[in-house]
Amino acid sequence: MPRAEAIDPRRVRDLAQPLRGVRADLDPVVDAAARCRFVLLGEATHGTHEFYHMRAEITERLIRECGFAAVAIEGDWPDAERVDRFVRGAGANDAEDALGGFRRFPAWMWRNADVLDFVGRLRSVNRTRPTRERVGFFGLDLYSLHRSIDAVLGYLNGVDPSAAERARERYACFDRFGPDMESYAYRVGAGLDRSCRREALEVLLELQRRSFDTAEGFYAEQNARVVASAEMYYRTMIDQEISSWNLRDRFMSETLERLALHLARTRGEPAKIVVWAHNSHVGDARATSMGAGRELNLGQLTREANAASTLLVGFTTCSGSVTAASRWYADAERKRVRAPMPRSWEALFAATGMPAWYLDLRGAADAYPLLRARLLERAIGVVYRPETELASHYLEARIVDQFDALFHYEHTRAVEPLERTPHWEAGEVPESFPSGI
Repeated sequence: MPRAEAIDPRRVRDLAQPLRGVRADLDPVVDAAARCRFVLLGEATHGTHEFYHMRAEITERLIRECGFAAVAIEGDWPDAERVDRFVRGAGANDAEDALGGFRRFPAWMWRNADVLDFVGRLRSVNRTRPTRERVGFFGLDLYSLHRSIDAVLGYLNGVDPSAAERARERYACFDRFGPDMESYAYRVGAGLDRSCRREALEVLLELQRRSFDTAEGFYAEQNARVVASAEMYYRTMIDQEISSWNLRDRFMSETLERLALHLARTRGEPAKIVVWAHNSHVGDARATSMGAGRELNLGQLTREANAASTLLVGFTTCSGSVTAASRWYADAERKRVRAPMPRSWEALFAATGMPAWYLDLRGAADAYPLLRARLLERAIGVVYRPETELASHYLEARIVDQFDALFHYEHTRAVEPLERTPHWEAGEVPESFPSGI
């Protein structure tokens, strides 16, 4: 396996396409995505403006030029459903109101200035389209157990009050644990209390026996699936023999496939979907140290099921600022991104001397086989701990097998939360951070 020192950054520079801030920058990725059913757009952090902005630009072109029918995000189903109603021309009063469901930590992931702008643009796209052809906005994640319970009960109250009462009695099983599902995880996972698995499955099975010929019915069934899968996720969080990561990514993969089938039925043709999620979910886990630890992910599962019609696109950065927390449930902060570690892909990319570029990794690997090396790759989630950078925020990856294409930015800036806390305002900001956003 080639080492980092053996890779000539000048060869990478020769293979990459500089990003000049013009429309033509996106032509290669749009051309590559045009024939795909699933295009997964990643991010090396959950808090970088350039990643959100470029994903929005790519997605709008795929919708307008290539017939993509939906955006699916690493977010919760009921919160995204509120956005979906808005972009289709109903529900919330404005884009900020539409994002009102995204209140749990980390709210800035979806309640930020770039997503606010994108949601408004989606609604504008839909204004000129017939109802059946309007683009949707959906969540793939499973953290919303209590909000999904409320959504199921709200639906059943309107169509079958007796079924609503049965569901209410079954879901009451969760009441004794309170709103914090960590209590459920520890008490049930440790064998101190019985689980609510049977009750959650009973509601789901009863919903599945109903005939769903409306979007509302499909959404209700999906919310019941969220409850059943979230119950399993939290119950297994402390079980060392079961990977809660794998449960979560399998759920996201299954949701994506069900969503594609639902949209195909309603639109009368196969549906093409853009996914927004972290690189650790989008890139093929088999090409990383995650896979070596028997972890799988959404990108791997989508590739395995749809090899010829999936495009995995990664995004990386070297320096600048990022919105992240110092610990789980803490306030968002604007943090300085440390220089990349030696023997990392980011350090190699910095040595190219190019500020921003796009690279077709499939073609690049054929032209320069040394790019098949396995190097460190940075991953910053909702928590960023620069003091433990190597242990907390790096994995090993063969990047040409992990992604089909890559966008790289030498210097990036923090995404702007809609709620700018004092911690964020007072954060560490590079001198070049723009004053007027």
